[in-house]
Amino acid sequence: MKKLLLSTVAIGVSASFLGAPSAFAQSGEAEAEAAAERITVTGSRIKRAEAESAAPVQVFTAEDIEVSGMTSVSMILQKMSASAGFAGNQSNAYWTGNGYGTAQVNLRGLGINRTLVLLNGRRIVNGGTGANSSVDLNMIPVEMIQRMEVLKDGASAIYGADAVAGVVNIITKKSFDGFTIEGRVGSTDEGEGQDRSVNMIIGTSSDKGRIMATVGYRSSDEINMADQAGCALAESTPGQLDCFGSSSTIGGRATILSGPNAGDRINFNQDPNGDGDSYESYDSAKHNFAFFPYLNAVNPITNWNVSAFADYQLSADTTVFTEFLFNNRTSEQLATPGTVRGIEFAADHPTNPTGEAIRLDGRRLLEGGPRIFFQDVNTFRTVVGASGFIGDGWNWEVAYNYGRNTAIDGMTNIVNMQRLGQGLDADTCGSNGIPCIDLLGYGDLSQEALDHIMFRTTDNGGNEQRSLTANITGDLFDLPAGWVPVAFGVEHRKEKGWRHPDSSIAAGIMNTNQADPIEGSYTVNEVYAETSLPILADEDFAKSLSLDLAYRYSDYDTFGSDGNYKASLHWQVSDALKLRATKSTAFRIPNIPELFGGVAEGNLTTTDPCDGWDQPGANPTVAANCQADGLPAGYTQFGATVLTTVGGNPDLKPEDADTFTAGVVWDVNFVENLQLTVDYYNIDIENAIQRIPGSTKLSVCYNSDNLSHQFCSAEHFTRDSLTGDINYLSAQPTNAATENVSGIDAALFYKTEIAGWASDFSWNVSYLDEYTFAPFAGAAEIEYAGYITGGRGSYTNWRSNANATFARDDWRVHYSVQYIGGADDINASPGDIGDQAPSVFYHNVQGTYFMNTNLSVTAGVNNLLDKEPPFIQSWTDANTDTMTYDLLGRQLYLKVRYSF
Repeated sequence: MKKLLLSTVAIGVSASFLGAPSAFAQSGEAEAEAAAERITVTGSRIKRAEAESAAPVQVFTAEDIEVSGMTSVSMILQKMSASAGFAGNQSNAYWTGNGYGTAQVNLRGLGINRTLVLLNGRRIVNGGTGANSSVDLNMIPVEMIQRMEVLKDGASAIYGADAVAGVVNIITKKSFDGFTIEGRVGSTDEGEGQDRSVNMIIGTSSDKGRIMATVGYRSSDEINMADQAGCALAESTPGQLDCFGSSSTIGGRATILSGPNAGDRINFNQDPNGDGDSYESYDSAKHNFAFFPYLNAVNPITNWNVSAFADYQLSADTTVFTEFLFNNRTSEQLATPGTVRGIEFAADHPTNPTGEAIRLDGRRLLEGGPRIFFQDVNTFRTVVGASGFIGDGWNWEVAYNYGRNTAIDGMTNIVNMQRLGQGLDADTCGSNGIPCIDLLGYGDLSQEALDHIMFRTTDNGGNEQRSLTANITGDLFDLPAGWVPVAFGVEHRKEKGWRHPDSSIAAGIMNTNQADPIEGSYTVNEVYAETSLPILADEDFAKSLSLDLAYRYSDYDTFGSDGNYKASLHWQVSDALKLRATKSTAFRIPNIPELFGGVAEGNLTTTDPCDGWDQPGANPTVAANCQADGLPAGYTQFGATVLTTVGGNPDLKPEDADTFTAGVVWDVNFVENLQLTVDYYNIDIENAIQRIPGSTKLSVCYNSDNLSHQFCSAEHFTRDSLTGDINYLSAQPTNAATENVSGIDAALFYKTEIAGWASDFSWNVSYLDEYTFAPFAGAAEIEYAGYITGGRGSYTNWRSNANATFARDDWRVHYSVQYIGGADDINASPGDIGDQAPSVFYHNVQGTYFMNTNLSVTAGVNNLLDKEPPFIQSWTDANTDTMTYDLLGRQLYLKVRYSF
């Protein structure tokens, strides 16, 4: 009944959502072009006027991008109300699939690999440091964009795999006559995170052809996490937040393994001027390591890009075209000094002052300095093709698309554990150039020892995509209600990914996440057909009624064949009212890192529900389970991270989805230039491929009766028998049973004149009603809607964006407000500090003065009110959810543009 009510309220918006934003946001020139041409709109390959499209689409025009103050495609898309969950960006260090430094979009929170990204209707090679799962949006320069169309609906029947949550189609400018150069500088109001960019566009056209080229440079600096967030915070005492540090200490935390003190924790000297052999009982408040100064809230990145687009008319019926795009990205992430752990020292070891056998549980090698993760990534894409006309009204196109991404990445100050072992072996050290190494106590690690064990690692990898497509569109025959257009075509595509970690990492001799090489590819052949059947026209109750149908058959060399359909009903009730509904299927095959990726390990932020299980006010079910699991009284989680197994799973199967959208578009007849839209959506995914965060697994396990949940098995995690610490935790991908998301999108567009100012208003809002996830058949569903997940990002119920643009004479002023609704921390107990994130508003303002027809000056402020991110108990970094909230603070920028 709930779904039926939502569907009824939203009923059907099938076509003119795309027409709405374009009508109110595009410039007059773009409006005239849309009215004059029959173009292909995202969500359909049939040629039609844009306002006739049957797909729920949100459009960002070049002017929208210009006034937003955003300098990258990812910034624009991640602020959409329809975006949620996890996606990489400069302030989020938790990139997935070997994608450090990459940026993505995540529609509906369904995952970055379920949103298909296209450039001019064609696929883009994945980006990152090798064997990646999504397009790196950093590679697409904003200056070449004419508009971006975001289809918020499944479209596998139109575009093939990966279009489960929707499609982002980035459409470039078709022609440009003249030359434009633009320079921009910006920073926070404290002078941090400086951002610089220079972009140039040049183009010319004739009766026969057009050519346009762009060159761009953008570089932004880092912001240290300690400068932005002070220290890592936790509720160590009820009702009070205190700083805490990592249990990997600079002196070395150890556990006594034998004798009457077995199980006791000790910590070695941490005073550089103290006695290197001294030790005392471990005290987290005294000994833990303050790690925020060794991390960045915002990481530095530099992009160089070159693009070119050209077409030439060979004859009256045939045109050849080409596209070229190259991008170089260099980026870095600051990381804490490395830790060595799990090393046992015999009672008589020369460096062991305790006289008892011990295990070194965490020694932070501060003497070696912080680690730096670095990437140097090149991405190249070219398209060559021809298009033309056959007979009366038939269009054809053949195109070859080749993309290749290659990268070198690595880390500095990484310990060679093999060499460390040599230096710790009292029988071999001191000869053959092997120094004897003393790990127990800060300052005892000599420079000679550091030179012997510290290394720089270098990996390499890449992605490659080849595709050949052929399409034909046209009007098939005439029915009483109108012509029947059709589109059909074929596609052959091969995807390849590879990643070769440093040989020492692959061999497992470095104190970093062990990773196996990845090498894999797949090939697919596809055929599709699409049509639109006009049912009624010019009736009293239907100005037009049409049924759109599409089917795509895909044959993979890895998984066999699959077919997907799409059916859309578009009902133009009157000039003012439009209804639409779409039912479709979609699918996604496991991508190369999910399928072929070897097992790897990483220290991921994790909340242990047994932390303080025996304290007053603890959840009784959790307390009983922690006690039954053998956790000692007074157990405390000493660090925010847990070594977690990640990587690929060769047993994965494809996932399937059923999608449904329904809505209404109302051109309000008693208010000129006012349009309202409402859309309901529902997406059900079977055999969903998911990485379940470790915090979620632990929370679900310890909240189940008598540790009965499947996540409680040793397959998912184990604990140290002496200390109770988690020593194994798995987050490898699996085919989950079901995943379901549903909600409502609404939008308002209004154009008027206020006191002589031409005024455009828009408002987009999304309500996430349900996001449930069942990890396996028969499991209780986990609800994400309304929660911040501490690893998957935020699934707040409400998000919205409001925009207002005012123009008069030589001035243009833009104001926008982004709203992120409140949400509960899925891993926190009610009443804890940070168990709920409040609603957040971000205000942005921009003003432009057109000095003459050639020169303009723009100034703006993002996060005008300097809104700080809220504290989240199970934060990912900087005491907040870095996947959701702004870490820059107030940002100022100035831009100058000159054209001729």
